[in-house]
Amino acid sequence: MDDAFVARAQETLAKDTSVVPEFWQNKYKTEASVNWDKFYNRHTTNFFKDRHWTDREFEELRPGHTFSEQNPVLLEIGCGVGNFIWPVLERNPNLKVFACDFSPRAVGFVKAHEAYSEDRCHAFVCDITKDRLSDTIPPHSVDIVSAIFVFSALPPEKQAQAVKNITEILKPGGRVLFRDYAMYDLAQLRFKPGHKLEDNLYVRQDGTLSYYFTVERLRELFVQHGGMVEQENGYTVKRLVNVKKNIDSERIFAQAKFQAPIDSSAIDEAMAGTRLLDTSDAAQSDGMTMRTD
Repeated sequence: MDDAFVARAQETLAKDTSVVPEFWQNKYKTEASVNWDKFYNRHTTNFFKDRHWTDREFEELRPGHTFSEQNPVLLEIGCGVGNFIWPVLERNPNLKVFACDFSPRAVGFVKAHEAYSEDRCHAFVCDITKDRLSDTIPPHSVDIVSAIFVFSALPPEKQAQAVKNITEILKPGGRVLFRDYAMYDLAQLRFKPGHKLEDNLYVRQDGTLSYYFTVERLRELFVQHGGMVEQENGYTVKRLVNVKKNIDSERIFAQAKFQAPIDSSAIDEAMAGTRLLDTSDAAQSDGMTMRTD
């Protein structure tokens, strides 16, 4: 992103000074899982393509990597209908996968897939902002957590709770692989007035949320709040060209890797001020429809 692009993007965002009324903000945030369930009811398994690109971006997902030699355990949060799961299981025959989503309908599609087998994959419904992962997954047993286009669906005030949840099941030295929408992405710049809830948080026409990250925000969540070690944290720019629709622009994503420290006490100290809400006292969680996730 050059300075001229950033200046134009900032000018575009500055023009949108209106925000969604507080009642609707709360409604969209508390009904996040309901709106995603409706999304999968409409689109079933036909909206997203399988993510065959993930091993190009994250070497940890390639056969022969150090993790692969140890019969690793991977957790995918926000698994949707399994577009990440099937390619990674096919490439890594020794991999065990846990997969969760807060949409019961999405998890149902995963379990109904012809490649689904409890021997290698366990899918379950979980809202990572309030349901403890450790109720399903043994504590500190997961080598890799994939967080790909999932944190953007969470209200910003609940994202630190989700990080705490992850730290409870991640092995010392385990890694979080992160990719999501970044500030100034084309999708953010195309939102019309009436979709903004707060800075970098928008609601799509179907009621689902979309948050746009900065590297500073990721560092705050995973390092300051999560006690993890930052291995990579930056922006990935992909050029989008569609001659028929006269589109020539850039998609901008935040991509990062964070590693749990070998000394788990560092995580405990960092998370001391962050409380993972119990189901009894937590609110239910969870424009345009441009998505690449």
